[in-house]
Amino acid sequence: MCGIVGYLGKGTAQESLVDGLRRLEYRGYDSAGVAFHEGGEFSLSRETGRVENLANALRESSSSSSLGIAHTRWATHGAVTVSNTHPHLSQDGKFVLVHNGVIENFGTLKRFLSSKGISFSSETDSEVLCNLIAYHYSELPEDEDRFIDAVRLALPKCRGAYGIAVLCLDYPEVMIGARRGSPLVVGLGDEANFIASDASAFVGRAKE
Repeated sequence: MCGIVGYLGKGTAQESLVDGLRRLEYRGYDSAGVAFHEGGEFSLSRETGRVENLANALRESSSSSSLGIAHTRWATHGAVTVSNTHPHLSQDGKFVLVHNGVIENFGTLKRFLSSKGISFSSETDSEVLCNLIAYHYSELPEDEDRFIDAVRLALPKCRGAYGIAVLCLDYPEVMIGARRGSPLVVGLGDEANFIASDASAFVGRAKE
């Protein structure tokens, strides 16, 4: 079981994401991480151990981004290491993803992606899913629906349960969430919108 939080709004994402992770720490406390859309790149901060370890690291390198995703992990695939900690980047650096659940056929998908020249830096099924989305994105023509179309092509190929939040570098104002068998809720507010594994992550920040 893992916890997901995503923020898209007018303010800075960092405080809301770290606070959301603290509220979701009951869902996993092996490791925690956060990714921010910084315009031309994603910035990631990942730490093993409790959420407070991540919070301490972010005090030294804070972000002013208004779009980000975060994750607290209870390990399923892969040991408790920084490289296995979410969020995960695609090899091309265009996508970053957090995931709760288990992709049962990730080995088959990983072999397919490896045959296309894609390499991996972790042992997780989640990194495979991130790269599967990136692969389909690279095969699609450029248009305004390219991001969501890539997600729609990738997910039916996955067996098992998932709740995901994913960002694309080419879409600085878009956060996509999807679920099958794993909880995921949306929170809407005047200043920001949220996505999370549990509404407790954004209580007091979202209106509905």
